[in-house]
Amino acid sequence: MPTAQRAPTATLLRRGGERLLFDCAEGTQRQLLRSNVGLVELREVFLTHYHADHYLGLPGMLKTFALRGRETPMTIYGPPGLGELFSALRRIFGRLTYPYELVELEAGAVLERGEYRLVTFPVNHGVSAVGYALIEAARPGRFDVVGADSLGVPEGPERGALQRGESVTLSDGRVIAPESVLGDPRPGRKVVISADTAYSQSVVEAARGADVLVHEATFSEDEQERAAETLHSTAAQAAEVARVAGVGLLALTHLSNRYFGSEIEREAQEIFAETVVPRDLDIIVVPFPERGSPELVKGGATHKHAPLKSEAVAATLEDVAR
Repeated sequence: MPTAQRAPTATLLRRGGERLLFDCAEGTQRQLLRSNVGLVELREVFLTHYHADHYLGLPGMLKTFALRGRETPMTIYGPPGLGELFSALRRIFGRLTYPYELVELEAGAVLERGEYRLVTFPVNHGVSAVGYALIEAARPGRFDVVGADSLGVPEGPERGALQRGESVTLSDGRVIAPESVLGDPRPGRKVVISADTAYSQSVVEAARGADVLVHEATFSEDEQERAAETLHSTAAQAAEVARVAGVGLLALTHLSNRYFGSEIEREAQEIFAETVVPRDLDIIVVPFPERGSPELVKGGATHKHAPLKSEAVAATLEDVAR
């Protein structure tokens, strides 16, 4: 439940100019207004499940957009049951000034986005629920300028085509394949956001090799029985998921207000050292693998320009912000 310092669950994933909101709990639009993101006209909202602490902020935000005269369409995704939920919510937000589409996603659904894809996966929470993984496509290898010079590839469009993975024909008739001037493909990034869930092998599989795993940690290990009863996770269980899946950084959210974040963090770090417990409006910057590791920036979403380790960090997937 909300406190004076913290709001319930909402995670904003920023990738270049895109803003993808995962869950929209009570107070989400106020938190956005407090941040350097602002209440932008979000085009997509992704719900993990339909417990009230994950969607109660949505009808108010939809109405605020309408009061501002929004016309931009919106798409709302969620597991089966989304249509039924909105049948009830329409009585709250009434008529909107913009069209919206509801898309129900079964676990295993894939949304292709060109440079990346969004994949849903099953979780263990006893209700219709999914987690989401954003997985970038592999990128071409580094361009070998010296090699291109030795092959006589002129500067200009030909080099651009080779960098895009296309073969080019030179003026003397020779065909240059991209592998002649490109190194090995470089991996993209992977960010995984679990819904509320007990320890689940399906989450482990979805999170394998992720740069960042955002996982709930409602309880500490001394309340393991309560966690099992309610199909939630302890901090230690979330850390075990991260350890087995081999993720880069574990970010724990959805804490009960009976705990301090430092308690939950210490418990998890005994199993998985690369664990953080972000506070509201912290961000996690996710660079390409060859440019460093994910980094927690405390209060980063309240800065005019979020501080980065290097300019390169801001490349494609800017951050996961809570």
